[in-house]
Amino acid sequence: MSTTETDLPPEPKGRVLIIAGSDSSGGAGIQADIKAVTALGGYAATAITALTVQNTKGVSAVHGAPLEIISGQIAAVLDDIGADAIKTGMLASKEVIDTVAGALDEAGAELIPLIVDPVMVASSGARLIEDSAVEALKNTLLRRATLITPNVPEAEALTGIKVEDVDGQREAGEALLKLGARAALIKGGHLDGPQVIDVLVTRNGMRIFSRPRIKTRHTHGTGCTLASGIAALVAQGVPLDKAVEEAGDYLHEAIRRAPGFGSGAGPVHHGWTLSPEPVSETPSGPLAAALAGLAGPDKGA
Repeated sequence: MSTTETDLPPEPKGRVLIIAGSDSSGGAGIQADIKAVTALGGYAATAITALTVQNTKGVSAVHGAPLEIISGQIAAVLDDIGADAIKTGMLASKEVIDTVAGALDEAGAELIPLIVDPVMVASSGARLIEDSAVEALKNTLLRRATLITPNVPEAEALTGIKVEDVDGQREAGEALLKLGARAALIKGGHLDGPQVIDVLVTRNGMRIFSRPRIKTRHTHGTGCTLASGIAALVAQGVPLDKAVEEAGDYLHEAIRRAPGFGSGAGPVHHGWTLSPEPVSETPSGPLAAALAGLAGPDKGA
């Protein structure tokens, strides 16, 4: 029997449904997610789980969205716009995680790639998740995750493994795969050294990404930005390991070009792909294609 057009998977359109909290300062959360997805050529839709009162100095209040509003947003987007990837961020309680999982089940979203950023602590140090939510995340979302993107403290909290070097990153990644995730990116920004080393662990092996450490206090929202960048590229059909590489390159440049706002942990420059300033290194792959598309036909030679 010949393959017909209806037998083929739909062509990725770059649609990303982001399920996360709002950051009033614009550097993290939903605001960072939308900026990153847009900067890398995707289309961002959202389901907001919480409102936070925060700036670069810290989080002073959190107001959770009603559970029926969270599930309603997810259903409304998936029923109409659709999604080629889903990214989760701040899910502060077990009830919220259960609601998100239920809404995704109800929408039949099990085949849509899911990028899980296990947001636990803000860059300012404020805790953003209840203890019961950690277990719910492990038991409910991890088994659905195409990729989970914890930093070192988050990886330690999820696995109980002390992470001090690349071997620890690999071990934690393998533990997350045993818990059900299909891939784990253990970020190394919290470790010491002149290089920031991220370790991607999949069922096919391990890949290491190393970039020069930028000495700066402007790292607010870096986890949100990276995960959303990966989701944006996956939603456009980029293979996972290449999406991780290109989103990491995008984030590195966004940190380098941080605008210097705020007196605490400041935001990065999400929109640098629209800036005329030349990049510090020549981009390649999907990131280069995105930049070429943004430049347009009249901005070439």
